[in-house]
Amino acid sequence: MAFKKMSFDLSGKVAVVIGGTRGIGRGIALTLADHGAAVVPVSRNFHNVKKVVAEIEAIGARSMATTLDVTDEKDLERLKDDVLRDFGQVDILVNSQGVEHRGYIREYTYEDWRKVLSVNIDSVFSATKIFGNVMIDAQNGGKIINVCSMASFLGLTEAPAYTASKGAVLQFTKAAALEFAPYNIQVNGIAPGWFKTELTQPVWDNKELYDQIRKKIPLGDWGDVEELGACAVYLASQASNYVTGVTIPVDGGFLYNGA
Repeated sequence: MAFKKMSFDLSGKVAVVIGGTRGIGRGIALTLADHGAAVVPVSRNFHNVKKVVAEIEAIGARSMATTLDVTDEKDLERLKDDVLRDFGQVDILVNSQGVEHRGYIREYTYEDWRKVLSVNIDSVFSATKIFGNVMIDAQNGGKIINVCSMASFLGLTEAPAYTASKGAVLQFTKAAALEFAPYNIQVNGIAPGWFKTELTQPVWDNKELYDQIRKKIPLGDWGDVEELGACAVYLASQASNYVTGVTIPVDGGFLYNGA
């Protein structure tokens, strides 16, 4: 059997990165652009969108500035129409949206619960359905990447809805992978460990807590978002054409460290 050289070049591909304007999502968006993809990063905040679009264009990749309410399926449909109008295709979808509401189960309200699940799993379902159908209609395959979490595997105290939602994203990834496989669409997940982002800045600034977490990471330190983006590039490229339904922990060994 002759093995062909696999390419990580994403030139000619169009990626939509939901939640792509801060932290992990921004890192993924910029890394996909750096490997040749046109990238549309979306979130609610137009200021953040414009900033990341400018960063993408500075790399030399095409982009588009638009906001999105991920909890509104009609707005997701509008986004789909806008991207197809301007780019003509969608080859890669990254679901990086996520919120957290901390609290104990006994004190949680139903509204708290629904707010987290509507963003963290309901919108992943809707986006996968809408953009997955675009890929199916195009008959050219595609890649869907869902950002999971350590909470997809572990129980977290004071985060019942977040833990439940991220566990659901992991399981949904498996179900979607099976359904979309006949259309040459691979669906996979990434489970980030501890990364240096705006959201983790308070922990990062607490030297005692930072070091406590760092000592539990076998590879010795927190990750940089570029390292997470590299995994996304793999899953978005032809190199992963025979990989589907898996969620890859990118965590320096944190998840499986029994110490």
